[in-house]
Amino acid sequence: MSSLKVKLGILAAGLMLSGCMQATHYEATDTKAFKPKDKELLAKVRYENTPVAEPFRRAIVEYHRKESPGSIVVDSDNHYLYYVLDGGKAIRYGITVGEEAMAWSGIAKVGSKTEWPAWHPTPGEISRLGVPTYVAPGPDNPMGSRALYLYSGGKDTLFRIHGTNQPEYIGASISSGCIRLTNEDAIDLYDRVKVGTLVVVLEPKHGDSPYNSRLALQGGSSPSSY
Repeated sequence: MSSLKVKLGILAAGLMLSGCMQATHYEATDTKAFKPKDKELLAKVRYENTPVAEPFRRAIVEYHRKESPGSIVVDSDNHYLYYVLDGGKAIRYGITVGEEAMAWSGIAKVGSKTEWPAWHPTPGEISRLGVPTYVAPGPDNPMGSRALYLYSGGKDTLFRIHGTNQPEYIGASISSGCIRLTNEDAIDLYDRVKVGTLVVVLEPKHGDSPYNSRLALQGGSSPSSY
C-alpha cells in the first residue's frame, strides 16, 4: 500500500470516528516528565512530527471490559492500545499495527523494557526491508524512545510495543507486526508499566472500541495464565 493511500485512509477513518465520538478527555503530553536524554534526543529528530488525528490522540476513556487495572489491551482492528485504570477507566493510545498477514494476537507479559533501544532486525525483516543487522539507539531509530518486549511461556515472542519515527502512520496497519506509539506516548506508557504486566492482543474481528461496543457491553475475561 502506498504511503499516500495509507495517509488518506487514516484521515478518512479519523473523520468518520470524530463524527460519532462522545465527549473525550484528551491528554496533552507533559514534557516535564521527560528525562534530559529524552528532551535532547527528541529535539534532534529529523522526521516530521506529524500531529496524530484527533480520534487517535491519547485520552482517558470509559472501559467496560474486565481486564485488571494495570493490564494492557491491544485492539488492532481499531488501532488502539488501552492501559487499564481503576474505576472503569482506561488510557487509550492510538497505535500503528501490523499488516493483516503479519499481525499477531495472543496473551503475553512484558518480559523486559528498555529506554531508547537499539534495533536488531529479524532475518525476515533484513531480507524483506533491506535493513542492516543492527541500528543504534537514537531519534531516527524505528524503535523510537521506548520498547516493551513481549514474552509468552517465558520466551521472547519477538513482538514489541515501541515508539516510532513515523508518527504519520498512527491509525494505520503497516508495521511488521509490532505495535507502535508516538515517541511521546511510548514514554508515557513505559513510565506506567512494570515488568510482568499482562498484555492481551485481541484477535482480528474481535476489536472493542467506543464505536463498536459489542464486546465492551458483553465484557471480557481476564486470562488466568499465558
